[in-house]
Amino acid sequence: MRIEAQAMHIRQNDSLLAAAEKRALHYMAERMPKWVTSDHLTLLGLSAMLLAGASYWVSRWDRRALFLVVISLAINWFGDSLDGTLARVRNQQRPRYGFYVDHVVDLVGTFFLLGGLALSGFMTPLIALGMLAIFMMVEAEVYLATHVRGVFRMAFLKCGPTELRIILAIGTLYLFRNPMVGLGGAGRYLLFDVGGMVATLGMAMAMVVSSIRNTRALYKAEPIPR
Repeated sequence: MRIEAQAMHIRQNDSLLAAAEKRALHYMAERMPKWVTSDHLTLLGLSAMLLAGASYWVSRWDRRALFLVVISLAINWFGDSLDGTLARVRNQQRPRYGFYVDHVVDLVGTFFLLGGLALSGFMTPLIALGMLAIFMMVEAEVYLATHVRGVFRMAFLKCGPTELRIILAIGTLYLFRNPMVGLGGAGRYLLFDVGGMVATLGMAMAMVVSSIRNTRALYKAEPIPR
């Protein structure tokens, strides 16, 4: 994601793959052709996410479109993760512009991705809507925390955007084998419905923990005047 470093905002990414990803992105950024800009990569990431959503929709009639979903997720990682690194390597940071554009793109891309899942037949629309709602709430809390505390946290329990893409890609490929999953005596359900519920609960937990942590920190940082 394009979050250029600045004095008032610190990026924190302690996800499982963060260190290896950082080295890979820096390697690619140093070798990127001069005509490629951060804006080009941002648009590439957004286009890939829109394509992933459309491919999920098409997979309702032709499961071969799921391969295109996985490819689109990989392209999205490339564009969405490399744009900020490229700006930093070239010393072309635009912190406020980058922060704003990057997150608007994330919101739009997630809307279309979950919309495609809702139309695919592999996820119940109501669960997709619930995931979208909690995602928007989590993002809002993250943006507020970034503004008032100056820290932008990119991961929760060692899981960040890259890890989530990998999990989604693996689940998408598993749909070729079986879109259903058994839960013992509870019966059989759509794999992505179960995954969607787990993801919704995980995001809700992340929001609650982050909200409590940030509220406590701000309470201590701003004691009541006496």
